[in-house]
Amino acid sequence: MKILRAAAVVAAVGLLAAAAAAQDAPAANAATSKSILDYIHDGGIVSYVLVVLSFVAVTLVIRNMILLRAKVMAPPELVSRLDVLLRDGDMNGALVLCTDRGNDCSITRVFGSALARCLKSPFGFLEFRSALEEAGQKEMERLYRYNDGIGIIAAVGPMLGLLGTVFGMIGAFATISELEGAARSHQLAMFMSIALIATAEGLIVAIPCTVAFAIFRRRIDTLFGDVADITEDLAGRVAQEGTAERGGDRPAPRAARPDAAAGPRRVGVS
Repeated sequence: MKILRAAAVVAAVGLLAAAAAAQDAPAANAATSKSILDYIHDGGIVSYVLVVLSFVAVTLVIRNMILLRAKVMAPPELVSRLDVLLRDGDMNGALVLCTDRGNDCSITRVFGSALARCLKSPFGFLEFRSALEEAGQKEMERLYRYNDGIGIIAAVGPMLGLLGTVFGMIGAFATISELEGAARSHQLAMFMSIALIATAEGLIVAIPCTVAFAIFRRRIDTLFGDVADITEDLAGRVAQEGTAERGGDRPAPRAARPDAAAGPRRVGVS
């Protein structure tokens, strides 16, 4: 959370700096200065699109800050209930707990998917390892999709700014060829202003989104590593079930914490 707060402070400082620059910029009328809304209006349609994208980005950042938390991904009370059921060997009860819509979270989605597959399979819990790995991979991909919107805005922002710049330059060259005297100077300055405003707005939107995307991606990796540690402990209960099904002829599979650099395939038992 400290990293997220630092990113929010950086974004706020950037916006305040942009606002201060806009407020201090000289206006056409020496008696007054342009406001932020005036600059947005001068930027044209591209400028309004970037403003909408900035609000969408803020919404996505707030959503990620709410959802990407340890207490949301693996609630302690839910983990305790699941541990008790697995310790008692009540796999059906554990499956019911995991599939309850009121208990929807990362840990229940991973374990619920693996348990459902093993309870329906003729091999039983002998294939729990592969089932848990596949469920973990799907959950990791699901968490990464939370971050895709911010990444898209970070990539699209500069391109929209460039588009506004191109529109401004087209208007500027058209003015040079069509007008003369004071009218040409006025129109040329207006179109150049549009070009520069669009570029600045694109960067203002893209830079904080790029920072937020990197921070949330790192946070997803860290949080899912914590979920993998919890899964390791719970998988040991299921391994005992696998030993019972094999009649104790081989050692039970040991839950192993996945490598942090292994990407989405994080949860598994070896």
